[in-house]
Amino acid sequence: MESFIKKIFSAGGKQINEENIHFQFMKFSRGEFKDKAMLRMKNSAGKYTLDTTAEYAYDLIKMMAEKLGNNKTLVSGAVVSALDLTGFKYEEKKMAMGVRKYMINREMSGQEVLDLMKSAPKAFFGLSFNVGENELKVQPKSPKSAKGASSSKKEDADAKIDFCKLKTSDKTLVEPFLFDDELSAKKIEIKHDFLISEIVISPELKKEKDFAKIREMALRKGKIIRKLDVEDVKSQKSVEFLA
Repeated sequence: MESFIKKIFSAGGKQINEENIHFQFMKFSRGEFKDKAMLRMKNSAGKYTLDTTAEYAYDLIKMMAEKLGNNKTLVSGAVVSALDLTGFKYEEKKMAMGVRKYMINREMSGQEVLDLMKSAPKAFFGLSFNVGENELKVQPKSPKSAKGASSSKKEDADAKIDFCKLKTSDKTLVEPFLFDDELSAKKIEIKHDFLISEIVISPELKKEKDFAKIREMALRKGKIIRKLDVEDVKSQKSVEFLA
């Protein structure tokens, strides 16, 4: 599999028709949103530590669940949603400021995790579990809302990249998040700027009177700038996108 960022770059500007990728951008208005989808990877003699911000939680959990398959492991964390969710097992339900947290703490197979994610595509999944010696930890809380460029930190400030952490010796679990020319790095930090230039509303959607539905279903068009710091050497890549 590929992370959502890697899929966008692979598409090379073509429209991405994947629900989970569309949901990544649904919260953004027009504007410039700096330092999103950040990650930091360290490679010590084939032992990888991958730290990321919340945008990668879905990809990380899905990838690990696929690796787990029909085997079971202890899964803990939360399914976070502004909507009431039904049809799945949870140990406790918490609620604060209109946000519901369905707490998970039980043995689950990888397929059960995948089925859970499929049953609530708009929810945020903050689940932690191990697959053999591969360890994934995701904070069981709702990510912070998107903010524009005016609220971004200074360029030289240390980035807070600690929402998700993957520890593994399996290179194939790191490959979905890095491009081929980045995989040999011993230390790498990557940040993305989302430049949303247009909210694309189809003719059919323009007939809709529910503004919330229009906002949810409209596509975001713009550019993603990938800012790299590979062993203290900085560079950039960019791609147009529609998702």
